[in-house]
Amino acid sequence: MVNIEEFISSVVCRAAQELYATSDNIQIQKTRKEFEGDYTVVVFPLLRASKRSPEATATELGEKIVASTPEIKSFNVIKGFLNLSVDASFWAARFREIIATEEYGMAPKSGRTIMIEYSSPNTNKPLHLGHIRNNLLGYSVATILKANGHNVIKVNLVNDRGIHICKSMLAWQLYGGGETPESSGMKGDHLVGKYYVEFDKHYKQEVKALMEEQGISEDEAKKQAPIMLQAQEMLRKWEAKDEAVYTLWETMNGWVYEGFDVTYKALGVDFDKVYYESQTYLLGKSLVEDGLKKGVFFRKEDNSVWIDLEADGLDQKLLLRGDGTSVYMTQDLGTALSRFEENKLDDMIYVVGNEQNYHFQVLKLVLKKLGYEWSDNIFHLSYGMVELPEGKMKSREGTVVDADDLIADMVGTAREMSDELGKLDGCSEEEAAAISEMVGLGALKYFILKVDPKKTMLFDPRESIDFNGNTGPFIQYTHARIRSIMRKAEEAGIATDNYAEATLLPEEVELIKSLTEYPAVVRTAGEQFAPSVIAAYAYELAKQFNGYYHDHSILKEERTEVRALRLRLAAEVARVIRSAMSLLGINVPERM
Repeated sequence: MVNIEEFISSVVCRAAQELYATSDNIQIQKTRKEFEGDYTVVVFPLLRASKRSPEATATELGEKIVASTPEIKSFNVIKGFLNLSVDASFWAARFREIIATEEYGMAPKSGRTIMIEYSSPNTNKPLHLGHIRNNLLGYSVATILKANGHNVIKVNLVNDRGIHICKSMLAWQLYGGGETPESSGMKGDHLVGKYYVEFDKHYKQEVKALMEEQGISEDEAKKQAPIMLQAQEMLRKWEAKDEAVYTLWETMNGWVYEGFDVTYKALGVDFDKVYYESQTYLLGKSLVEDGLKKGVFFRKEDNSVWIDLEADGLDQKLLLRGDGTSVYMTQDLGTALSRFEENKLDDMIYVVGNEQNYHFQVLKLVLKKLGYEWSDNIFHLSYGMVELPEGKMKSREGTVVDADDLIADMVGTAREMSDELGKLDGCSEEEAAAISEMVGLGALKYFILKVDPKKTMLFDPRESIDFNGNTGPFIQYTHARIRSIMRKAEEAGIATDNYAEATLLPEEVELIKSLTEYPAVVRTAGEQFAPSVIAAYAYELAKQFNGYYHDHSILKEERTEVRALRLRLAAEVARVIRSAMSLLGINVPERM
């Protein structure tokens, strides 16, 4: 298929070379909407060679291009900027190529292998709104990278060890009375999360009592609180593989994993491999020993191992505690090495919140100092927090927005609003339920993914389900509207094979131009790890089609070749919308 940008560039460069014996530094961009033309050439880099004014140079270059290139029908010059207008026949040919391309927008195999890690939950609580952004972002980026021809490995690293896990376990032992997911009717992750909150409640009570009864400071009371001391003892027993503690840990984590799987399925995300921190936290110790031998690390008097990064503008970083136990950095060093070696990775992407920016800066630097050049191919896809109109969320206080509750609320709201607007009229109950789920989840995913990942975002559930404006349901409804048109055309036996005989209107050329941009949009989204680029494109395409549909009849058009063209154009718009939304992990309905 013709790459339009490359074609225009070659045309301009060839003409400049013939006129001025140079084509260096020529800039070509899309013409701004307020001016006539398709592509704009910035001619200022040619002035030294042309020895003429910007306007004269642009005019001479434009005349040369139009005379030698049938695809360029005209030009105009505005203050030294050369605007080129492409002939409608060129766009008609591109449209035929789009129709003939089976997986339009998808790149050929690149040969690169990329691993992307996302989700990374703790097993002491259910997934919440913050996890939703992480999962949706990771899954969408993985899908976009696949569309760019890369071999993608989606992984999850579950944080299944540590003091926070022991807090839930201890609270269940002390206050659970043998409660299980089956006996309580609760999902396993919710049940374990309940006891994480329970621990915090009793911990605060004990801290307050110690401060009042013994007159000690809050910091000291936090250290002396009996329930915290018990949790710390439980962690030591876990690390020593105490049978009773280990069995309880396996049981309660099992409950959580079953609960997570239900949430992941509802969100429509999955993984090719799941890592567990309990299996990876020892991996980095050999790397630390290697670094000590090389003089990259140093050992302090308490036997702890550190690296001095002050010369790099950072600080000293702990890599191994004095008692030989590992820290997060130790684990991540070992995991990174094993992943690159086992999977022959070209790139490794970590989808982790922006509070860990410093951690990944250090990780890359330490690996570099250890001699691993592939450390340059580690990328931290940092994202901002999700906030609600009411403010920030706190897991230990039980004030988070639970992922399962949010998904259910989104589906319920979608059903309610669809019913109010008559979008489900004529649907069976089964069909209405399926559409409501699709719209509710589509609204949630689109609202989160349309925002640049780096930005902190405010999530408003009801605003996200609006059927007008920059929302998932608006785009989904556009697709459903087109599919309805196509069904009616098929039922009426309307032929579309004579579409090429029609003359394109300017609005149709504009739609085709938008369709031709899709492969470049997919490429840009892949290069920037930015689903928001896809979301913006899908919205603009849907909005553009709706404007066209408002002004031009399709099924009632009497000229058969014009009707055929409009049907084909509508069908390709629907196909590209469906493809773009699938890169966001969003399904689009056939009817609404």
